[in-house]
Amino acid sequence: MADRQKSEHRAVWDRLPRTVREHVPPVSAVREVVRDRVDQISVPEKLRGPEDEESTPGAVLYWMLRNVLVGPTVDRVFRPVAEGVANVPGHGPAILACNHLSYADWLFLPLMLDRRVTFVAKSDYFTGSGVRGWAQRRFFRGTGQVPVDRSGGRASEGALRAGLKVLQRGELFGIFPEGTRSHDGRLYKGRTGVARLALEAGVPVIPCAVIGTDVIAPPGRMLSRVVSPTVKFGRALDFSRYQGLAGDRFILRSITDEIMYAIMELSGQVYVDSYATSARSVQQRAVDAAPQNDAAPPAGAD
Repeated sequence: MADRQKSEHRAVWDRLPRTVREHVPPVSAVREVVRDRVDQISVPEKLRGPEDEESTPGAVLYWMLRNVLVGPTVDRVFRPVAEGVANVPGHGPAILACNHLSYADWLFLPLMLDRRVTFVAKSDYFTGSGVRGWAQRRFFRGTGQVPVDRSGGRASEGALRAGLKVLQRGELFGIFPEGTRSHDGRLYKGRTGVARLALEAGVPVIPCAVIGTDVIAPPGRMLSRVVSPTVKFGRALDFSRYQGLAGDRFILRSITDEIMYAIMELSGQVYVDSYATSARSVQQRAVDAAPQNDAAPPAGAD
């Protein structure tokens, strides 16, 4: 088992761009930094995140990744830029609603904040195989993210319950209202689950935008280029005036559209008034229906 893990680690290392490998410190240096950083952490923080009322799965590893193992290296290699961090409350529950360009969004958005952020992640991230599947499982399980099966009709209910539990603990809950990654860089229509969650939990929504993560890790690629992404946090949106109307679908749509408009202003993306999954299906059908022009021309043709 140990030999297998070593080979998997080596395979991940070999696939990293040379620019990244040059900035990653040797294992001996990492161990020394970890030892120094852990000694500086107070006992309560070693056992749980600063906002957790009780020890939760992955809390220790989350803070180790954020402050020791991943955070410093990501800052050094990618040099991400954060704007509007002051718009995120220093304590208390809130929803971070963000656009979704790449799986790297899960990494850069939380690293810009000192508070822990919990996301709902599709169950596929916890069941993958190979090097990429191993890396995803370790990251998402280690940071306490919540797996949700999106294949069934009750998927949204599972995500809502998970989000409510996180918010009831006074923490930050991250959500991608589009429901899936944008396949062409445009911003798509938001699902109303974010609005329902905001009303049922009675918490503000912080619109967020990531820019450049689709260049770092485009669809189908684990890591493509090393560029400096930007993460923007907008002013909190208060929907307390709609309290008690979580069952009104027109209210939910109005709230969701307001959130998506705020995200659009932050990201500068072109907005498309249709769901990303529908647009992707239409595009795929068009590609499948396109005539194939790969056949060789007949003999004697010009």
